[in-house]
Amino acid sequence: MDALYFELGWRHIINWDAYDHILFIVALSAVYLLGDWRKVLVLVTAFTIGHSITLALSVLHIIRIPSALVEFLIPVTICVTALSNIVRKEHEPQKLQLNYFYALFFGLIHGLGFSNYLKSLLGSQENIVKPLFSFNIGLECGQIVIVMCILLLSTMMVKGTPVKRRDWNMFLSSAAFGVAFLMVIAGARNFLNS
Repeated sequence: MDALYFELGWRHIINWDAYDHILFIVALSAVYLLGDWRKVLVLVTAFTIGHSITLALSVLHIIRIPSALVEFLIPVTICVTALSNIVRKEHEPQKLQLNYFYALFFGLIHGLGFSNYLKSLLGSQENIVKPLFSFNIGLECGQIVIVMCILLLSTMMVKGTPVKRRDWNMFLSSAAFGVAFLMVIAGARNFLNS
C-alpha cells in the first residue's frame, strides 16, 4: 500500500471540503444506531465499491462525464437517500438490500466526484493500481470514522435523552436533505450554464 495516497484518501474524506460526501454518509447512516454498526459497515463498503469502480474508470479515461453534471448528481443522491429516510413508515431501518443498492449505485456517482482530484494527483503515472487502491482504502477508513461518530451521536441522543429514534432520524435526514437541496439548485444552474 502507498502511504501517501492512503493519507490523501483519508484527508480527502475527513475534510469539510468534502462535505457533500459526508452529507451522503450522514443520510445513509441516519436511521441506524451503534448496535447496527455491522449493517452500516456493509453499506459503507458498498459505497466504497461503487465509487472505486467509477474512480478507476475515470482515472483510466474509460468514462468521461462532465464535472458540472457530476456536481449536480451528487447532491441528488443525498436528497434521494434522505427523502427515503423521511418517508419511511417503520421506526426501524428498512431492509438492507435497498440501502445497499443506494450505497452501491450512488457510490458510482460519488466516485466521479473524486476522479478529478485523483487525476490531478496521479499526473502521468503509468501504474495507478497501487495509488488507486491506497486512496480508496484511505477513503474507506475516513468514512468508517465518520459513520462511527454519527452512530455514537445517534445512540447517545436516542438512548440518553427523551428524543425518539424516529424524531432523530427525521432531524438528521431533514438537515441533510435541506443542505443537499440547495446544492441541487446550485448544481442545476451550473450544469445548465455549462
